[in-house]
Amino acid sequence: MLSSPDLSFSRTLSLSVFNQLGELLQQMAQALGSTALVLTEAVLVRVRIPLEWQKQRFTLVVSERFSALLVGKVEAGGAGEKEIYSEFIAEDLALNARLTFNVEAIASFVINLRDFFEGDSYTHQSLERYRQILQPNDAQLQGEFTLLLLEYLLTLPNQEMITPLDSNQSEVYVCQPIEDALKKQISQERLLNQVTTQIRKSLDLSVIMTTAITQVREFLELDRLVIYRFEGFKVKAQRSTNGQTSLVNTRQSLYFHISTSFQLPAEEAQQYGSCIVYEARATDTIPSILSYKEQNCFTQTSQCWEKYVQGFTLAVDDIEKTYALEQCLLNFLRESQVRAKLAAPIIFEEKLWGLLIAHKCDAPHQWTESEKSLLSSIAEQLAIAIHQTELMRSLRDAARTLTQEKQTLEQRVIERTMALRDALLAAEAASRLRSEFLATISHELLTPLTYVIGMSSTLLRWPLGELSQRQRDYLQTIHDSGEHLLEMINDILDLSQIEAGKTVLNIREFSLVSIAENTVESLQEKAGHKYVNLKLDLQIDPQRDRFIADAERLEQVLWNLLSNAIKFTPENGSVTLRLWVEDDTAIFQVEDTGIGISEDQLPRLFEKFQQLDTPYRRRYEGTGLGLALTKQLVELHRGRIEVESTVGIGSIFTVWIPTQSVRVGSGE
Repeated sequence: MLSSPDLSFSRTLSLSVFNQLGELLQQMAQALGSTALVLTEAVLVRVRIPLEWQKQRFTLVVSERFSALLVGKVEAGGAGEKEIYSEFIAEDLALNARLTFNVEAIASFVINLRDFFEGDSYTHQSLERYRQILQPNDAQLQGEFTLLLLEYLLTLPNQEMITPLDSNQSEVYVCQPIEDALKKQISQERLLNQVTTQIRKSLDLSVIMTTAITQVREFLELDRLVIYRFEGFKVKAQRSTNGQTSLVNTRQSLYFHISTSFQLPAEEAQQYGSCIVYEARATDTIPSILSYKEQNCFTQTSQCWEKYVQGFTLAVDDIEKTYALEQCLLNFLRESQVRAKLAAPIIFEEKLWGLLIAHKCDAPHQWTESEKSLLSSIAEQLAIAIHQTELMRSLRDAARTLTQEKQTLEQRVIERTMALRDALLAAEAASRLRSEFLATISHELLTPLTYVIGMSSTLLRWPLGELSQRQRDYLQTIHDSGEHLLEMINDILDLSQIEAGKTVLNIREFSLVSIAENTVESLQEKAGHKYVNLKLDLQIDPQRDRFIADAERLEQVLWNLLSNAIKFTPENGSVTLRLWVEDDTAIFQVEDTGIGISEDQLPRLFEKFQQLDTPYRRRYEGTGLGLALTKQLVELHRGRIEVESTVGIGSIFTVWIPTQSVRVGSGE
C-alpha cells in the first residue's frame, strides 16, 4: 500500500479542541487493536523531566501501519511547576499545537521520551522497540483518520477552534486553510482509490492507462498528461573510470512517432522505438506530441535516467530557465508547447519501463509537493497494473503451453494404452492357447500312460512264471517313471485349468483335523523310505474344527508342501505340519530341517517350471510345478502363502485360508 502525502500543521488551539484531537487519535489507536502504542503526558508523572516538558501536553500513537503525534505547548513564562499544571485545568487555555505524521519527527520525539526512562530498562526497551517499527502511514488508514479529523473540524465554530494567546491579540481564524488542505488530501486519496479499483477490476492495460491519465489530468488541472514508454530501448548501468555509475544509451537516438491517435498502436510503437503511447489533453488546441518526431537531442539528458531508476521525480517549473544551456532540448519542448513539466518514473521489475509526464503549456508553474507525491503515487499504481498485465499474459501463455502439453500427453497416453492393451490381449491369447495346448496334450498322454502304469503293475504281480531280478528292476523303473509322469501331467492339467479360469471350487463343510491326518498318513511311507520323521502338531480347538472350503484342493496343497519338504530334507531330519485357527482363517504351517533356500532365490520360488539353482539341483528331481500350483490353489481361496528359509537350517511355509462362501468359484 502506498503512503499518503504527509500533512503537518501548527496552530493555536483551545484546550478543549486540543483534548478532542487527542481523543480522535486514541479512537484511531483503538481501531488498530493491541499492536498500537498510545501515550500521553501522564506517562511522565513518575520521572523527572525538564521544565520545557512540563509546559506541554501530547498524545502519541505508534504502530506499524499508522503513527501520529499531537503536541501542545503553553507559554507559562517563569511559572513554577504547580502553576504550570494549574494552567492545564483552565478551559480557556490556549496551546501552540502541532499535529504531524512525519516519521522522522515522531522518531525524534520517541527518542527524547525514551531517554527519560534510562533507569527503567523495561520502558526504555519498549520505547526503542516501537521506534524501530516506525514507517510511513498506510494510505487507507491515513485517509480514514483524515476524514475523521475533517468531520470534527467542520462541526466546530471558528471561535471554538482558535483562541487568542492574550487579550491584546486579535483573534486569528485559520480553520479554512486546514479544511482546504484536508479536502485536497481526501480528494487525492479518492483519486488513488479510483485508480487502484480500476486496476483490480480490469486486466486491460489500455483501459487502465487511459482512465488513469484522464482522471489525473482533470484533478491536477494539467494541460497535457502523457505516458512515455521505452520500447526497444535498453539502458544499462556502466562503471566509469572515476568509480561512479552512469547509464549508457545503447541506441544513437530516441524517436517520437507521428500519430494523431489518442493511443499509439503497439505494433507502431515497436516499429518506431521508444515513444509516447498514451496522452490526455485539456483541449484540442493543445498540440498532441504523439504527432511529433525528435531524433537527436533527447539523449543529452541521460544523466537523469539513473535517478529515474531510483524513483526520482523530475520537476521543471520553467523550461526557459532549466534548459537555458541545452538549446536542442529547449527547442524540442518549445515546439511541443511545454513550459513546465513534471516527470515520474514507471518502474517495472526494477527496470525503467517509462515515464508519467505532466505538462503546463502556457506559463511557468511551481510544482507543489502534493502534486509531486500524487504523480509519483499514480506512477507506482501504473507499474502495478503493468505487472498485473504481464503476469496474466505469462499465466495465459503458461496455460496455453500446459494445454498443448496436456493434449500431447493425453494422445501419448492413449497410444501407449492401446499398445499395452493390444500386447495384453496378445499375451492373454498366447497364454490361453498354451494352456489349451497343454491340456489337450496332457489328455492325449493320459490314455497311453494309463496302459503303461497298469501293465507294468500287472507284470510285477504276474503269478505265472518267474521274473528275473533284472526284469523286475526294469518293470519297477517303468512303473515309477509312469507314476512320476502321471503326477506331472495332473499338475499341468490343474495349472492350465486354473489359468484358463475353468477351475471351480467344490465348497463344503469338512473337518480340518481329518484332512491334516489323512495327508500325513498318505506320506508316512514316503517319509519312512527317506528316514525323515513326519509329525503332526494340532493346535486347534475341537469346537473350531469344522471349516468351509474345498477340502480336496486344501488336501492337495498340504500334500504338495509336505512332499516337497520331505524331498529336500536329508536323512534323520524332520518335517512338521501345524494347524490352528484364528478368527475365520485356517492356518497351515509346514516346517522342515531341509537344505533351505537362499534369500536371492526366494522370489523365483513359486514360478512355473523353475527349479532353484542349488548345489543339490541334480540330486532332486522335479519340474517346479508343485509350488506354482500350490500358490494358485491358495489364491483361488483368496488366501496367501509365505515362506521363511535359512540355508542349511530349513524352511517354514505358512498358508492362510479364510472361510469360504458357498458361491466362491474360479472367477470370484
